[in-house]
Amino acid sequence: MAKVKYRYNPETLTYEKVRLGFRDYLRVIGRYAIFTLVVAFISIAIFTYYYESPKEVALRRELSYLKNQLSRIRSDLDTLSRVTQALQKQDDEVYRSVFGVAKYPNHLRKAGIGGVDRYKDLKGYESSVEIVETKQRISSLQRQLVAQSRSMEELFELAKNKSEMLQGIPAIQPINNKDLTQIASGYGNRIHPIYKVPKMHWGMDFTTPKGTEIYATGNGKIITVEKLNNGFGYHVIIEHGYGYQTLYAHMSKISVRIGERVKRGQVIGLVGNTGTSVGPHLHYEVHKDGERVNPAFYFFNDISPEQYEYLLERASISNQSFD
Repeated sequence: MAKVKYRYNPETLTYEKVRLGFRDYLRVIGRYAIFTLVVAFISIAIFTYYYESPKEVALRRELSYLKNQLSRIRSDLDTLSRVTQALQKQDDEVYRSVFGVAKYPNHLRKAGIGGVDRYKDLKGYESSVEIVETKQRISSLQRQLVAQSRSMEELFELAKNKSEMLQGIPAIQPINNKDLTQIASGYGNRIHPIYKVPKMHWGMDFTTPKGTEIYATGNGKIITVEKLNNGFGYHVIIEHGYGYQTLYAHMSKISVRIGERVKRGQVIGLVGNTGTSVGPHLHYEVHKDGERVNPAFYFFNDISPEQYEYLLERASISNQSFD
């Protein structure tokens, strides 16, 4: 039996019986069902948007970890790239120049790889661009290192019969500086300590206490011994042959004489503060065929590749020189 309900009739000002049928109940139930479904859908959507499942949390953490690792790999590649470029520069401008041979062909150093797309399987993902770029950089470095290895093999053959030449080439630091902390100013435009304006600094300054021993950086003959009150002050020039000379300035004591033959690592004097200098230090220059060149390229005999990279960074800082 249908349930009896009442409805107010404003015309008769009385309550009249309203009898609800089966269809009325279906409509009511339908409204409640639709309302319940809408509320459930909205609740699920809100929960999904603001809350992650344990699996999603784990995936997000793993993605963050992988991105961090990719960033570290790219940073390591930057370091490897700088070291590789430094080795190539040494190879072309020092080693090959010494032996009088042409630079290693650039098209062999940076040879490309043709054919099909080697990275198509890596595309189509969120990090595809970064991963493909990293893979390309790794491949490029691999090819450059293979080329550098072949170049060094050629130089090794050239060096077999040129041991005397190799002993004469400047190849070590002029003072004991194993931790590389005594490099104060490098080759390039630097602020002059007295005039306070940018000026070309033709050598490298090593700050170290007065009286520190100074070493000949290659075998050779002393061609200049001068004791001035300005300029380089007490200084020595060594003729190494094969177009090389080295200069050691602002010394406090000179332990060699003109015409004397010296060997690499031999003490030739002591660090001082003579001449135009604002503090105890050694000013060191390398000359090749009459041109002053960057001494940093000639410290390849007593430091590791990692130290060499650090040395280049310190020497390239634009700061104030000591002379």
